[in-house]
Amino acid sequence: MITACRSVVFVAGLALASALTTPASARTVYDGNWSVLIVTRSGPCDPAYRYGLSIRDGHVFYEGNAPVNVRGRVSGAGKVDVKVSAGSQGASGSGRLSRVYGRGEWRGIGSMGSCVGTWSAKRR
Repeated sequence: MITACRSVVFVAGLALASALTTPASARTVYDGNWSVLIVTRSGPCDPAYRYGLSIRDGHVFYEGNAPVNVRGRVSGAGKVDVKVSAGSQGASGSGRLSRVYGRGEWRGIGSMGSCVGTWSAKRR
């Protein structure tokens, strides 16, 4: 069972993962396999998590089984904005993505309180 703190970081991780999405179904420069590192800077969340993702035709694919609601996109210039929720927990992230690397900040809230941190992503 995932603890409340882990859930917030997990939701934040999925938020950042989904930040790699782009609108519609056109092939994008962001398509491919990515590794996303989520780091907590403050709050009662676990220190760090890493997620593997696949982006195809501008859509992010996560192979996990967590039920989450994700809304996010990256602009043509690489600006990332995303929101994720799972039950009463939620997270948002923003930053920049290039063809091979990305970074930004996230903040989330769960049953044990608020957490904030940074994220980085790199193409695998």
